[in-house]
Amino acid sequence: MISIIIPVHNAESFIEETVASVKAQTYTDWELLLVENGSTDDSLRVCTLLSEGDGRIRVLQSNGVGAAAARNTGTVSAMGRYQCFLDADDIWRRDKLEKELAFCEARQAAFVFTGYEFADEKARGTGKIVRVPETISYKEALGNTTIFTSTVMFDRKKLPVKLMLMPKVDSEDTATWWQILRSGFTGYGLDEPLTLYRRSAKTLSSNKLEALRRTWSLYRKVEGFGVFKSMYYFVKYAVRAVLRRL
Repeated sequence: MISIIIPVHNAESFIEETVASVKAQTYTDWELLLVENGSTDDSLRVCTLLSEGDGRIRVLQSNGVGAAAARNTGTVSAMGRYQCFLDADDIWRRDKLEKELAFCEARQAAFVFTGYEFADEKARGTGKIVRVPETISYKEALGNTTIFTSTVMFDRKKLPVKLMLMPKVDSEDTATWWQILRSGFTGYGLDEPLTLYRRSAKTLSSNKLEALRRTWSLYRKVEGFGVFKSMYYFVKYAVRAVLRRL
């Protein structure tokens, strides 16, 4: 079984469509954990309605504030052998789970991820596709932005739960991929755009600047790199990040 974890915070406008993309999967042996995370809109009610009549869907309350805490609540509650994250406004292609699981098993991998396509506010693909490498190591990931949260899959029999738990830092997802890879695991990339990454045109510029700030903080405060080593990886990261969003 695959455990799918969605942190839900003020997502009433998107969550039904996102859950529908899970329910439409060609692979059906899954559980969906909707982790409510301090919403002030109608998200909790919508999630509760979505869970009614489908025993595969559970609604949980986050044990802390923020996306990392919500995902960690899901991780410790998950019952499947495999685990995926999905953001509350993103969409999966119908064969995402089927293809990624087959890829994970064929590679006998603990950690895999896929390509994805940028989408507009209505989840319509823009044609801008992010390609991913066949494999990625810790050092390669430090200067590479290709691992996207809604595309990852873990084999919980191979990967210790403590490595899947996200630290409470800015860009907690990137910090998690780094801590997994730093521990000696290799990430395997399935180069197919199986996820639609929804983004708002109004926030693109601010998101770029904030992503750069957070990544610099990861190098300095989480990885403990000096200024010159941080700058080396930061320049590689920044160039690739900007090119992928043009």
